[in-house]
Amino acid sequence: MIAIDLAGKRALVMGVTNKRSLGWSVAERLAEAGASLALSYQGERLRDGIEKLAADLPESRTYEVDVTDAGQVEAMFADLAGAWGSIDYVVHSIAFAPRAAMEGRYIDTTRDDWLTALEVSAYSLVSVAKAAEALLAEDGAVVTMTYYAAEKVVPKYNVMAIAKSALEASVRYLAYELGEKGVRVNAISAGPVKTVAARSIPGFMKMYDRVAGMAPLGRGVSAAEVGNLGLFLLSPLAAGITGETVYVDAGYHVMGMDLGEDAAP
Repeated sequence: MIAIDLAGKRALVMGVTNKRSLGWSVAERLAEAGASLALSYQGERLRDGIEKLAADLPESRTYEVDVTDAGQVEAMFADLAGAWGSIDYVVHSIAFAPRAAMEGRYIDTTRDDWLTALEVSAYSLVSVAKAAEALLAEDGAVVTMTYYAAEKVVPKYNVMAIAKSALEASVRYLAYELGEKGVRVNAISAGPVKTVAARSIPGFMKMYDRVAGMAPLGRGVSAAEVGNLGLFLLSPLAAGITGETVYVDAGYHVMGMDLGEDAAP
């Protein structure tokens, strides 16, 4: 087994909500590999929980940041510049759409809800990359979180699917532009994981069971498996990979149809 040693590396993980969030699953793996961490979260209601998580991470930093406020994003990176001087890795685990936009028909999405979902879930990666660009080390890496609905219809995912499509396109353009500096940009497309955010999606448990039933591995995936992929994509082991959407969904995305056990060979 190849050990990943990130001692001396510095990583910013944005969008941590609690110990079950995908952002935290990546943060844990980075910490285990020796990286120093900064965690960002949205909203004062999360502060106590995030500070408790950070307490177990040596010399970690925490920031309350609303990514729709450019001033807050810039202030965070200014503070990191003073404290660290440079950043090796950025993990973007941020998404939001008003619940009303995910309960009805996509065609009924309001302009305000559409813009909110796209700003928080997709444009925030662009704004964060811009703010981080000057600080990112030449062998740095950025990872974001996407979902299969970016390319195929998943009923009720609605406007969030559109945001994820924009996010994946942004990954490719950012990979092209930051590649000149040697910075890699990739997306993780995780299968359904039982996070607090996922449970807010209408019909999530039906989706979760359906994926597990159709996936070639015959199961779903865990937050730990998502964290492992995040660690790999950020580490030197993935030095030649950029602009990609990499799946960790037990193979569900390769399936076109499941005919069941009685299907003819």
